[in-house]
Amino acid sequence: MHTFSIAGKTISIFPSIAPGAPIFYLNTYAGEGQQVLDAARAAGCPPFTLVAISGLNWNRDMAPWDSPAAFKNGEPFTGGAGETLHLLVEEIMPKAEKELPRAPEWRGIAGYSLAGLFALYAIYQTDVFTRVGCISGSLWFPGFLEYVFTHEPKRRPGCLYFSLGDKEAKTRNPALQTVQENTKAVQAFYRKKGIVTMFQMNRGNHFIQGAERVADGMKWLLKQGVLAPFGHHELPAQTQATRQYKNVTRGGKARVQASQAMGRAT
Repeated sequence: MHTFSIAGKTISIFPSIAPGAPIFYLNTYAGEGQQVLDAARAAGCPPFTLVAISGLNWNRDMAPWDSPAAFKNGEPFTGGAGETLHLLVEEIMPKAEKELPRAPEWRGIAGYSLAGLFALYAIYQTDVFTRVGCISGSLWFPGFLEYVFTHEPKRRPGCLYFSLGDKEAKTRNPALQTVQENTKAVQAFYRKKGIVTMFQMNRGNHFIQGAERVADGMKWLLKQGVLAPFGHHELPAQTQATRQYKNVTRGGKARVQASQAMGRAT
């Protein structure tokens, strides 16, 4: 594992031993990168490199726009996701990928809770990610369902993974009660567009088996192979991020090696 810091964020790189393996960027609440990696190994994931970001101001860095607090006496959301994404693509990504022996075959982004919301929001702001894991994503967030229905991603995603706990919508909080309905509506929306999607219902509430749920999502995304919706092949990631994070260039066709055991960190 290699670590570095940028703008108060700690970035942990868990490189695969397989050169050119896909790469996942994962925003974490409390530095759960190693837990997710351990869970991925236990789940038998194909090889991938994990870049985990911690030290986040959760209600600011992961929120797409301002919104009142979701809970009584809770902190309001002060939409800083755009700035966080800019930092990720322009500074964190090039430095992290410079540590790798070869460019990754493709880039994915995954997250749990608000970070799952951020992962989905990211594809509407930049074209560098081709696969998204929205695990127990906060799709109850005010205005986000309408945003998805009225905007187009910067790049058509290869595949999308959604999951929830079966008790997450069983809450007295009116906003959070919508999370299951909204998640299924978003998945159906993408599926209608011909995008490969998965919705996984897990047992339990929002606060259990987070690492295992993220690992399950990554495993599914890794095993989808080369995707070519409507004749458009998935393209590999670049080693260098561009200055304009909304217009990142891409090169050659990707091939995903889904038959190997997951690479261990060096």
